[in-house]
Amino acid sequence: MATMRLDLRGLNCPEPVLRASRAIREVEVGDALVLECTDPLTTIDIPLFVSRAGHLLERQERQDGLLVFTIVRSK
Repeated sequence: MATMRLDLRGLNCPEPVLRASRAIREVEVGDALVLECTDPLTTIDIPLFVSRAGHLLERQERQDGLLVFTIVRSK
């Protein structure tokens, strides 16, 4: 599985979701997109985006004040 990493630190809603939406198109089906965010609202927005887009939110965690989401492209 290949992984693409996207640094979204310092960006506020809705920018992280918009950029994730564009980036997931560059990821092959079955590969992962890792988002690094600082906006607390991404804990709501990213899971909602992933669910609506039909992808898999493999992992959501907090690392040293950073919100990290791992999305696997499903379609």
